[in-house]
Amino acid sequence: MPFSAPPPASGERYALSASLDNARHLSSLLRAVHFQDHATCFATASGLRVTVEDAKCIQANAFIQAEIFQEFSVQEESVMFRISLSVLLDCLTIFGTSSLPGTSTALRMCYRGYGYPLMLFLEEGGVVTVCKINTQEPEELLDFDFCSTKVVNKIILQSEGLREAFAELDMTSEVLQITMSPDKPYFRLSTFGNAGSAHLDYPRDSDLMEAFHCSQTQTNRYKISLLKPSTKALALSCKVSIRTDAQGFLSLQYMIRNEDGQICFVEYYCCPDENITEAEL
Repeated sequence: MPFSAPPPASGERYALSASLDNARHLSSLLRAVHFQDHATCFATASGLRVTVEDAKCIQANAFIQAEIFQEFSVQEESVMFRISLSVLLDCLTIFGTSSLPGTSTALRMCYRGYGYPLMLFLEEGGVVTVCKINTQEPEELLDFDFCSTKVVNKIILQSEGLREAFAELDMTSEVLQITMSPDKPYFRLSTFGNAGSAHLDYPRDSDLMEAFHCSQTQTNRYKISLLKPSTKALALSCKVSIRTDAQGFLSLQYMIRNEDGQICFVEYYCCPDENITEAEL
């Protein structure tokens, strides 16, 4: 069972406090977006969002709903801070990444507000470890403005289908070309690597296809180096929603079910490769 953190000194309140019976639920999600050292944490009453960006071309968001936590309290409208994701993961797994059967690491997480460290209280087998991680001023995040009304094409695929695709396609290619269309080939993934061109097609009535909503034919290319970090989330997920807007921006939303059956989401946004011209397509 989660334990209570010490009360704040001088009657202060925590801006953010949360507890989890099993810290692995949080650490596994954070590993799925860990492709840069630092992350921005954004907490509201609905839960916690952890955002990682690289070169203003790709953004990953891990969403942990408040219901996942045994206790989750935000005393302000929103709480935001930047933190070393590498250090946070090291602390969350301080007792090791795999516990003995029947054991888990309980977590209590507290943050007093701007300028204060994030405090972690971790307990396993009667041993308690306290970690204090310095927080930083949050940086402005890229707004992909990816609202549902701007989505042109969307499919939902069982994750095993996309895992097989990444295993079969030639990853020496610099780009992954994605075609989504209301007509054949419906959904096509293409690479252009050392062994030549490779294409993988999914018909709209494929057993792996859970939903197919394509209103127009779109073909866009994305740098594979930007997409590779998302394979961490793909490995954990059971379903993936693939969406594009009119400008070709890509959203990959992975549905992840933890060992307790709870659902969380990790979403990647990626810019199209602007070096590819229409003539090349």
